[in-house]
Amino acid sequence: MSRLPIRIRLTLAFTLLMAVVLAATGLFVYLRLASGLDRAIDQGLRTRAADVAALVRQSDTGLREGRNGQADGGLAQVIGSGGRVIDATPGNAGQPLLTAGQLAQARLHASWFARTVGGQRVRLLAVPATAQDQKLVVVVGASLEPRAETLGDLRGVLLAGGPIALVLASLAGYLLAAAALRPVERMSERALTISAASPGRRLPVPAADDEVARLGRRLNEMLARLEGALARERMLVANASHELRTPLSLMKTEIELALADPESATALAAALRSAGEETDRLSQLTDDLLLLARADSGELPLRRSDVPTAELLGTIATRYRRRAEDAGRTIEVVSPPGLVVRGDRLRLEQALANLVENSLRHGAGAVRLGAAEQNGALELQVSDDGDGFPPEFVARAFERFSRAGGARAAAGVGLGLAIVDAIAHAHGGAATAANRPDGGAEVTLRLPRS
Repeated sequence: MSRLPIRIRLTLAFTLLMAVVLAATGLFVYLRLASGLDRAIDQGLRTRAADVAALVRQSDTGLREGRNGQADGGLAQVIGSGGRVIDATPGNAGQPLLTAGQLAQARLHASWFARTVGGQRVRLLAVPATAQDQKLVVVVGASLEPRAETLGDLRGVLLAGGPIALVLASLAGYLLAAAALRPVERMSERALTISAASPGRRLPVPAADDEVARLGRRLNEMLARLEGALARERMLVANASHELRTPLSLMKTEIELALADPESATALAAALRSAGEETDRLSQLTDDLLLLARADSGELPLRRSDVPTAELLGTIATRYRRRAEDAGRTIEVVSPPGLVVRGDRLRLEQALANLVENSLRHGAGAVRLGAAEQNGALELQVSDDGDGFPPEFVARAFERFSRAGGARAAAGVGLGLAIVDAIAHAHGGAATAANRPDGGAEVTLRLPRS
């Protein structure tokens, strides 16, 4: 069943439902009509019984000439003591219509019976009556054949019209299911033509604002995100190739120069030093790319512990204080006593070191390291007094291989802030970049307290 097309499954379900509805409706109509006919017959018999009882009390005319005679197709008897028929409609003057037991019951109270009289099923009403000091029983009856014929005609209509109505309803259900799924088929056909080699193609979305249209819009939004991710991946590969090619080219050049003058110890030493520096650069770039790849796959390992923020920031300040003094700058640390961050100390030091490195390389004035608790989260901030980020760069500051214009584009491969953002997200937090109102850049790591 689950392998059938959706339209077939919908049609089968609709057909089953309609079959139940039609059967229930037909049964309801049949039972209501039968009940209505029974009520009409019973009401007619009560009226006839009252009329016959009145005739019996008058004792001036018999049933043969009364208005309850054979003219209306009914039957009646007046039964006296001993079960003798005193009067009856034509054709019913022979045997009593009731058995001895039924007659005894009728002498006590009005009773209903069903019997076959003259080959027909009839419904009988027997009521006690008194006339000329005699206890009599008035019996009236009506044939059930018209009722049976009416119900038989209704059964024929239901049995003939029900399947036709079911077929028509099923066909309508199939057409409705096909029309409802047609936009999905168009989207499926278009999806077959979408690939990485055809960017920009989208699924057709129906004009109606329904579930299918919303599905199409969501899928188009997903395609846009996938295209963006693919574009970033291609850019990452291109930038990584470019960044790897530069040190490799320098190493090749230095080696070729050294080989050109193999007897010069000075040239050979310079070539080896340059090769070592470029090897360090390649190793750092490889480590950065590996960290980002692990962060993307959710596999960046963290060794969490409680780290006092004053100690964490102090470690970074001590590491870079000598370099800052050589540049005529200072590093300031502001952290409330007793404030503790829960995280991987080495990764947090790596993120803060990247930020201080950027401030010393691109900023100016004092470098400030701060920690504060804000709205249940812990914030680690690094700021400086330089020119800040270019306004157009702030929105893409954490994109890989993105570099700011101006002074902040002097060096680096554009992975420092991306690594900061990856470390923040690995801790369940986030990183933000902004320009301070009084000048300078500010990057904040917002981390959960626990």
